Amino acid sequence: MSTTASDIVAIRTGDDVVRVRQEVRAMATRAALSLVDQTKIVTAASELARNTLDYGGGGTARIMLLQEGARRGVRVIFEDQGPGIPDVEQALRDGFTTGRGLGLGLGGSKRLCNEFRIETELGKGTRITIARWR
Repeated sequence: MSTTASDIVAIRTGDDVVRVRQEVRAMATRAALSLVDQTKIVTAASELARNTLDYGGGGTARIMLLQEGARRGVRVIFEDQGPGIPDVEQALRDGFTTGRGLGLGLGGSKRLCNEFRIETELGKGTRITIARWR
């Protein structure tokens, strides 16, 4: 598998969340993902970028165009230096929230992606990796 293009977006404000969505959409278009698959990866990325800002205190999103033989896709890695996620299993459960949302963000994002991985350490931060393939 090779990465044919990548971009790093700093997530510090709400405007950066919009920029992540725009960059993911552009990369998904370059990957020739269907409109449905574009919408899924953009929706997941938007939610995770917002979480990076709200719960992680800001961070980065690395957006990559992938090529694996004839298969193409988009991977996004969100990283923050926030407090970490104390209980990942609970955080993925629909309806669980530590904020003011509906508690569908992490679990919903996972369902929208072909690949989803959380790495977290309390007091050190969180890295969430998602991917969508055509």
